[in-house]
Amino acid sequence: MAIGIGRRQFISAIGGAAVAWPLAARAQQPRQMRRIGVLLNLSSDDPQAQKGVAAFLEALQSMGWTDGRNAQIDIRWGSNDLDDQRKYATELVALAPEIILASGTASVTAIQHVTRALPIVFVRVADPVAAGFVDTLARPGRNVTGFMLFEYSLGGKWLELLRQIAPGVARAAVIRDPANPSGLGEFSAIQSVASSFGVELRSVDVRDASEIEGALAAFSRAPNGGVIVASSATSSTRGDLIVKLVERYKLPAVYADRLNGSLISYGPDRINPFRLAAGYVDRILKGERPADLPVQAPTKYELVINLKTAKAIGLTIPSSLLATADEVIE
Repeated sequence: MAIGIGRRQFISAIGGAAVAWPLAARAQQPRQMRRIGVLLNLSSDDPQAQKGVAAFLEALQSMGWTDGRNAQIDIRWGSNDLDDQRKYATELVALAPEIILASGTASVTAIQHVTRALPIVFVRVADPVAAGFVDTLARPGRNVTGFMLFEYSLGGKWLELLRQIAPGVARAAVIRDPANPSGLGEFSAIQSVASSFGVELRSVDVRDASEIEGALAAFSRAPNGGVIVASSATSSTRGDLIVKLVERYKLPAVYADRLNGSLISYGPDRINPFRLAAGYVDRILKGERPADLPVQAPTKYELVINLKTAKAIGLTIPSSLLATADEVIE
């Protein structure tokens, strides 16, 4: 005997199924994948760059963005090569990301050669206003914002530290990258206080290894010399050579970047800006505009002193300076 079903029961059953089906279907739909590009101005084997990228990815994950789950993160390493950075900028833009994290002035410039519309969050940029990336630090006004490397006034501190460790210094070679817009600003900041310390400055460009070696060899022939290694990706790339030459010629030196074997380095925390940049990427992905997010300057600077290097060049570091160091390498 056939079993019947009432009209009201039938409609209820169909209605329940109609509600249940879209809910189940939606539950099975993958979450929207957001695409994020990363362009760095350093090589993939650079320890600081590796730590920076790891900090960026970790911070993104803490905000709910996981690579391969709800975010596709494409990373390219420019290795401080302008041609590579232009090539990889083109590759990244072709992947149609919603936003790019760019490390260094050259990386931002390379992306802007390809597009002016894509949101960019930068780190390791010394002067975003002079570079034309933003209108002002407080109100960027464009599609770019981020975290400054440092303020140029830091250059005066480098010279002060050089005189503290070597009071007899009367000449200072400033090693800089002439292709980097920040190189001129750094040199000008040091020059503005040089006369008050009684120090004569000389710029040394870091275009190639032979140029650096020849300039430092010539500089070391006269007495009372010291070295300031300004901040640039090129200085970091050639860091091993610079540290080796400075030690060979027994020159007291202060570095903007912490390099392996560097005597004294004084500069901002290089990893934290990557964490902070993840916060800006998160906010932009959620609808905020780069134009409305202020560019931020570092608030913490670290002094690191290497006593092993000091001993190798026959230098005694004042105890008063050691007491203020964030880290002392024995």
